[in-house]
Amino acid sequence: MVEPRPFDDQAMIRLRLAPGDARYAGNLVPGSKAMEIFADLETELALREGGDEGLCAAYESVEFLAPLRVGDYVEGIARVVRRGRRSRTIEARIFKVIGVDERGRLDKAEPVLAATAVATIVVGAGGEAGGT
Repeated sequence: MVEPRPFDDQAMIRLRLAPGDARYAGNLVPGSKAMEIFADLETELALREGGDEGLCAAYESVEFLAPLRVGDYVEGIARVVRRGRRSRTIEARIFKVIGVDERGRLDKAEPVLAATAVATIVVGAGGEAGGT
């Protein structure tokens, strides 16, 4: 039996950054990867809120606060903070939950806030799962 989610207005993703994510010396991962993670979180919330993938209308703010490297384990968390008729304002954060250094060795084992975003998404007209 699947347990119900405690907060349906939240989404979470956890992943390890792969060698293919690196774009810079020292195995640094570009900010575009954080934007990809934010987009996945927005899509999950749009599905929950409107029954379709929706779309991102705008970012109010995006901040990159700590570098991400290949091998880091990151966790993205987003939640709906405001609801309009078809729009939702979302706050999202990405934490580096396990960090590695440029040699791939454990660097940080405590969560570090790596990026934040505030975005507006547009959801399906149904306003609930299955709506169109």
